Amino acid sequence: MRTIPKGVVFIMVVGGMTGSAWAAKGPVPAISMSRARAMALRLAPGRIISSEYEKEGGVWRYSFDIQQKGNVQEIGIDGRTGKVVENKSEGRVDHD
Repeated sequence: MRTIPKGVVFIMVVGGMTGSAWAAKGPVPAISMSRARAMALRLAPGRIISSEYEKEGGVWRYSFDIQQKGNVQEIGIDGRTGKVVENKSEGRVDHD
């Protein structure tokens, strides 16, 4: 039996991923993440502390949590239309 040297990491790739597994990533958005990020920062200047492309309320959207002085602002941008779908304060810390 062989021993595995310390520090060696094995990565196992499992085949057979179906289309439904890929669908969890959502449809390709019409606007880019960088464009949505710029829109969000115009609405709420600060430092983005988290961002994601997610399905919420039946809409695929970009979601940004932006740290401002004493406040975290959540901005949601529809990935298909670029429309602002959320702009709310989460208080001093991110509650998501």
